[in-house]
Amino acid sequence: MKATPEHNERMAKMTFASVYPHYITKIERKGRNIEELHHVITWLTGFDVDDMQRLINEKATFEQFFQQANLNPNAHLIKGSICGYRIEDIENPLTRQIRYLDKLVDELAKGKPMEKILRTT
Repeated sequence: MKATPEHNERMAKMTFASVYPHYITKIERKGRNIEELHHVITWLTGFDVDDMQRLINEKATFEQFFQQANLNPNAHLIKGSICGYRIEDIENPLTRQIRYLDKLVDELAKGKPMEKILRTT
């Protein structure tokens, strides 16, 4: 499945603040906690909790969010399908980064151990 330019643009303009509450709902419904969610987001982006709150308050788009992020060098190890797309086949770098985050949240919600989610040995 190939993402269209319109799809990529729509994802870029979505705000982190609009998606973040859904992440919380998803992981808490499955028995995980917000500290674990923050740990995963920090691992991927380098943001601490204060950074995340600032980005939420600023209503930063995902484009702005990932421009400010310091992406983890092991992020390329995140593979698999999310929302019908194979992450490793997504050509648009920003869309791929957004899907990295989605995949990590999904893995957290599915109960994967943190070391597997964070791609540690």
